[in-house]
Order: sequence, then structure tokens, then C-alpha cells
Amino acid sequence: MSAVLKDTLKITRIKEHIGAEVTGVDLRRPLDAATKKRLNDAAAEHVALVIRDQFDFTPAEYQTAAENFGELMEDQNRRYIADGVPLVSILDNRFTDSKGGPAKVVKNGTWHTDHTNQERPPKFTMLYPVALPDNGGGYTEVCNMRAAYEALPKEWKDRIRDMKTENCLISSARYGVSNPDILKEQLEAKKPFTLQPLVRTHPETGTKAIWFHKSKTERIIGMEPVETQGFLDELLAVAIKPEFAYAHHYKLGDMLIIDNRGGMHKAGQNFDMSQHRRLYRILVRGDRPF
Repeated sequence: MSAVLKDTLKITRIKEHIGAEVTGVDLRRPLDAATKKRLNDAAAEHVALVIRDQFDFTPAEYQTAAENFGELMEDQNRRYIADGVPLVSILDNRFTDSKGGPAKVVKNGTWHTDHTNQERPPKFTMLYPVALPDNGGGYTEVCNMRAAYEALPKEWKDRIRDMKTENCLISSARYGVSNPDILKEQLEAKKPFTLQPLVRTHPETGTKAIWFHKSKTERIIGMEPVETQGFLDELLAVAIKPEFAYAHHYKLGDMLIIDNRGGMHKAGQNFDMSQHRRLYRILVRGDRPF
């Protein structure tokens, strides 16, 4: 029997331009079509959606909960996957690369949207904490890039509106700050670049958003790779504003959903790295950007 939660499900806005909190829903129970639509619409509207009180999910239970939001897809990094549940990847500050360094390079932690090197990047990135530092640190910050685009000066909008980016696993301009194992994979695979718009249109709302992954952008068409990195830094400095951003400080039981089609995110590093931070991540397949 589907769970009909009209009397208990509550969606509360967190900030004017970004973020909403959901209470009164148990994602272990089957949801009816209306409830699924309400949650999916809320994720698209608010860019960052936090579903509270989803305690003690196993990876398989987390996958089942995530299926309420669409077709799931594999993370392209297959090194850190939950045992027996290949659609659940693991973000863990204790993982190391083959040279003994941190698997997630702090210097590489920039504002981004996930997997821009794929033809159909994920529409949602979903994060679920299973181990947190004592101070609850290691937040994830999300920015509403639709609002950021709308707030740009006209000359910036005119400048970037029709720009295209070439995307790969790691930009050649960022080889020096990348995970050596992922870099080795890229150099061996020799995959062609994926062409994407720098400003994409949301397929559900029709709104436009600044959209790129700096570490995966080889170049903007008409620019060289190093020039591109500097340009993207300049664009972010103009576009990212506190009123458009929300820093989610995790509590156990939280399920954070980020709409990649209208938002960028980055991991916070504000915690004692000797303490354990582990998140499960699931990606929901999106459409071809336009």
C-alpha cells in the first residue's frame, strides 16, 4: 500500500532564494505518485532539498529511497562503491589514492555541477551521511545558479549566453591538483570531449542557469585551457553571492538532494580531518543539456 502523507508531509523554505526542508515523510515506505511529484518538484524549485529523519539506511535502502526521484545512474568513479550496491558510491575522508594521498584533493574542491563530461549528466546528486565528525563539520554548500544568472550584469549575460565548453574527466590545466589515479584513467582512455552549454536551460522550468564543472572544463570554445580556468574563476567571483548560497551542515538522518540543472555545489573542509566523515552518494540520470 502506498503511503499517502497529505496530513504530515511539510516542506519549509530555508532561504529566500535556495533551500527547503522536508519533514513528515518516511522513504522506507512506498510513496504515492502525488507525493513523489511533490518532492521532485520541490527539489527543482528550491535547488537544495533536505529530507530529515531518514535514519540508519543501509546502502540498499538508500538506493530504494532514491528511486523515488528517477532513474539512477552509475558514478563514473568506480573506485569507491558500496559492497553489492553499485549505484551507491562512497565519499570518505579516509580514502587514499595509490600514492597514499587523500583520494579527494582539497585544492580541487571548487564550485561545480556533477559529471559534465557525460552526454546526460545527473539531474540530482543525493547525499546521505553515515559518519560525521564530532562537531558536525564538513558541510556541503549549494548555490542557486539560476538566481545567480538572473542577477548578472547585462554585459556578462550577453558575453556568456552562447558560450560552449569542452568537457573531459580532468582539465589539462588542473593536472597538478588532481587525483593521480583518475588522471591516469583519463590519459589512457583518450575519450573525446563532450560539448556542453555554459548557460543551460532547465528542462522543467525553462529557466537558465550558469552551468559548468571547472575541473572538467578543458576549455571554452575560442579560449585556451589556462585562459578558460581564469575566466571561470572570474565568472564565479561575479556570480556567487551569499544570498544565493546555502551551506548544509549535516545531521545523521539527513538526505540532501541537489538539482544539478540549476545549482552548483562544493564540499566544505571545516572539520578535523582526523575524524571520520563518510557520505553515501547517488546520482539520478538527467537529460542532454541545452
